[in-house]
Amino acid sequence: MRTFAISALHEPPFPARRHEATDRVAEESLAWARHFGLITNGHRLQRADPAGLAGRACPDGPVGQLRLLADLVCWLFVMDDTCDEDGLGDAPTRLAPTVAVLLDVLDRHGDPTAPLPTGGGALGDALDDLCRRVRVSGHAGMFLRFASQVRQYLMALLWEAANREHSRTPGVREYVQMRRHTGGVPPTLTLTDLAIGAAAGPTLRAEPALAALDLLAADLICWCNDVFSYGKENRAGPDVHNLVSVIAAETGGDEASALRAAADRFNRALAAYLEAEAALLATGGAAVRPVLRGRRHWIRATYDWSRVAARYA
Repeated sequence: MRTFAISALHEPPFPARRHEATDRVAEESLAWARHFGLITNGHRLQRADPAGLAGRACPDGPVGQLRLLADLVCWLFVMDDTCDEDGLGDAPTRLAPTVAVLLDVLDRHGDPTAPLPTGGGALGDALDDLCRRVRVSGHAGMFLRFASQVRQYLMALLWEAANREHSRTPGVREYVQMRRHTGGVPPTLTLTDLAIGAAAGPTLRAEPALAALDLLAADLICWCNDVFSYGKENRAGPDVHNLVSVIAAETGGDEASALRAAADRFNRALAAYLEAEAALLATGGAAVRPVLRGRRHWIRATYDWSRVAARYA
């Protein structure tokens, strides 16, 4: 049934591309993860192929900015796996000390003169490095967006931990809202904007039409991920943090009908995205075009990467 649901997903009608430096960046990013102690043997991260995802999502732009994006995706994958598979996210009381240290890292605002954080371990040291590199990009607004979005991601992980502790399955509406943050999508979009020079000012960023489009993009990225990852995530037992699972719980339907419903929800959202994008392209002016190009790349990248990456095998 999972194979049927995957085949039922409509292919995003955007060009499939890949940065020419992706293979080089993959080696460098893996070395970065080893340097900070995020991984030991690296097998799990290699199967995830974070640079492969980043290279598809950011097929243009300087290699250094692609490296920054790939390293962020590495960090997010390690953080997710530590919470989901290694037990850190089983309860808020277990996760909270790590979150507190990571928030302390963000509070430093990437200050290049500040001493390295203490007590943060590999996750804290690597996040500090990411913050410093975003800051030296010279765009203060991008850094503030990035730091705020990582905070939201960390708070959403605590929400997941509370659900696990109490064996609680959220409703579909609640899950959709929180999934945008647990998926770590907003900070990756910000670093993609930085890489391709789509530094939209606060006026454009506050435009409701663009904000709504960003939500649709995040939904498409996360729901595509949920359909592809459903089999792996439920191999050892039910995982409530998946669109398929929450649909089944709320509707009382079986697994097959929930998989079909998840695919249908993705397809409807893709149609809505295309309609909203066309309207924004017609009225948003030249400044919005690179931003929308970055969203297109991420939607297509997630679909293509999910089909070939061993992370969900």
